[in-house]
Amino acid sequence: MNKIVIDTNVIISAILFNNSPPGKAVKLANQLGQILLSDVIFQEMQKTITRKKFDRYLSLDSRRQILSKLLLDSELVEITETITICRDPKDNKFLEVAVSGEADLIITGDQDLLVLNPFRGIDIITVNEFLTRVNLTNLKED
Repeated sequence: MNKIVIDTNVIISAILFNNSPPGKAVKLANQLGQILLSDVIFQEMQKTITRKKFDRYLSLDSRRQILSKLLLDSELVEITETITICRDPKDNKFLEVAVSGEADLIITGDQDLLVLNPFRGIDIITVNEFLTRVNLTNLKED
């Protein structure tokens, strides 16, 4: 089973736009593996999803429910190592979860993370790269 860390922006896009590439990627990640989160990442998601600017897409209640379900479906990882390699210090938390949770990959659109690919054997890829990989894998299995 794949262990997958997903950047906050990808999760927020998936919640707001269910049928978008991020929406499809999060659904597939949940079906094909285990999404890894930390308390810090979940708190960031909670804070971000409550922004007024998102009211026009989905009610606050709906956004919170979807995020709560994501938490239930995910594995909460205890951070065992502090990492300070990322040029944007706010992104180190994704590397910490990936390393502490022994993730196979990180899905992100953030260039500050993508430039580190691979990080300690963990692939850091975009949503589209993930969707392409999944499609190629499914084609091979047919």
